Amino acid sequence: MSSYITRKTPGNTAWFTHDRFGMFIHWGLYAMPARHEWVKNHECIPEAQYDKYFRYFNPDLFDAREWARQAKAAGMRYAVLTTKHHEGFCMFDSAYTDYKCTNTPAGRDLVREYVDAFRAEGLHIGFYYSLIDWHHPDFPIDRLHPRRRDPDAEQQNKGRDMRRYAEYMRNQVTELLTNYGKIDVLWFDFSYSQPDAADLPWMKGKGKDDWESEKLIALARSLQPEIMIDNRAEIDQDLWTPEQWQPTEWLRHKETGELVTWEACQTFSGSWGYYRDESTWKSPEMLIRMLVNTVSCGGNLLMNVGPTARGYFDDRAQAALKVYADWMHFNSRSIYGCTQAEPEFHAPQDCRLTQSTDGKRLYIHLFAYPFAHLQFHGLAGKIDYAQFLHDASEIRFTEGHMAHFGDNLPESSDLVVFELPAIKPPSLVPVIEVFLK
Repeated sequence: MSSYITRKTPGNTAWFTHDRFGMFIHWGLYAMPARHEWVKNHECIPEAQYDKYFRYFNPDLFDAREWARQAKAAGMRYAVLTTKHHEGFCMFDSAYTDYKCTNTPAGRDLVREYVDAFRAEGLHIGFYYSLIDWHHPDFPIDRLHPRRRDPDAEQQNKGRDMRRYAEYMRNQVTELLTNYGKIDVLWFDFSYSQPDAADLPWMKGKGKDDWESEKLIALARSLQPEIMIDNRAEIDQDLWTPEQWQPTEWLRHKETGELVTWEACQTFSGSWGYYRDESTWKSPEMLIRMLVNTVSCGGNLLMNVGPTARGYFDDRAQAALKVYADWMHFNSRSIYGCTQAEPEFHAPQDCRLTQSTDGKRLYIHLFAYPFAHLQFHGLAGKIDYAQFLHDASEIRFTEGHMAHFGDNLPESSDLVVFELPAIKPPSLVPVIEVFLK
């Protein structure tokens, strides 16, 4: 069994740390301008102008069942959908606002369709809910608000009541956790209470006291006791969420030093929402390496798709999902039910290791394919059998020395030398599956 023990948390993380791979879906009105999900902020777009997107939002090609099929084919075991992003637009039929999908030409509850379709494919269900809301009249203007540069911004801020807004959030979270059955993940986003040099005296950031996070989280737990909640409401919960960077070791709690349950959230390109002209899409090799790297450090990967305003995944997103589908079809055993390898195993150069949580199988991921042999110190006497994972073809090995051509090398009692074919197998990242004694 794995010797790694993570910090105890209130929610159920067992399924999560087994499944390892999920789909993030950023979808909202911002898919229409198609130039970043923060477009309202970046361009300081006023409500009257942004309202055009609300009046014309009509995802006529949206088929949640197709999304779910693509997620499952890619090897993703859970999904997290933006029910409301910072723009304040709700993708569900909330009773507490008119700013929702059912009042657009879409005319239907998009969250409902997502839940039904993904649940039918056996995927766990997650909801993203923005703590920020640039549309709500009670949300105070601050350094992130689209109205921050207005000459009368301070005047506009008068009368806004954060207490009323916090109550609004609790009402909507109640709807989300009551009306859609069992929800596995609640992904709040995000707090920014630390002072900023650009802040004016009346323009402070927001954190747990503003969100009334204790009440919000207690409410969520009362409605869905097993739910996983991230820590972006500024109170540590179940999940740590490094964003747009790749951890190189298992994350630890800053105060206690305990290992934590963590999930890297990443994008296929440089944007979360659909961005028509964005061109920094990740290479196929990078996509696979990010997944392997994450699991090799005991984490999960939540990879994002930004659907178009018509409701489908564009060609670039589908191509990226196919990269995962092709690789995971043969190699998912090195991801599901796996974690960081035990400390006794040290990865050879250009390799990453994962190990099954029962300790019986070690997976060697070859980031750079070696010539003829792979030397691995620390494995001698511990291997029962070895094979390529993609086709279950045997990989022979010697212990203590390199056979024949390695006669002049010094012997090492802990050395295992795997004999590899000269030509790299047809896989972006080949995997050696080692059955341990």
